[in-house]
Amino acid sequence: MTGHGQFRRATHADIPAMSRIRLAVTENVLRDPARITVAMYEDYLDRSGRGWVAEADGEIVGFSYADNVNASIWALFIEPGREGRGLGKALLDKAAAWLFEQGHERIRLTTGAATRADRFYAAQGWRREPVSESEIAYTLARPVVSLTP
Repeated sequence: MTGHGQFRRATHADIPAMSRIRLAVTENVLRDPARITVAMYEDYLDRSGRGWVAEADGEIVGFSYADNVNASIWALFIEPGREGRGLGKALLDKAAAWLFEQGHERIRLTTGAATRADRFYAAQGWRREPVSESEIAYTLARPVVSLTP
């Protein structure tokens, strides 16, 4: 928990709030909102990954999803107006840590070029690789743990 929110594993009951947040963002906007279905949210909750939510003032204000099948971050979104409070970093850290716990050596994600998300992932230490003029891929290697004192 940070001073700005509480975090917990996402449940099926959280899907409407997560969908609301996903559709409210002003960057990385879905061109076709029907492309992301409730079934996709459900799959990433239980079958192919795991999700987390950030709560503040009694409501869900952000979420992340880790895709265990593809070793990737499927989603990380913060409600407009709630950015800059550490919620995204905490949600990203939870998703990345879980993927590394699952045995992945490297995890990845993609985002829009020249967006706040693009700058955010670079600031978190992810390796940036342009895919096209409009898309950026990021990778993060498993942290090396030193066993010597």
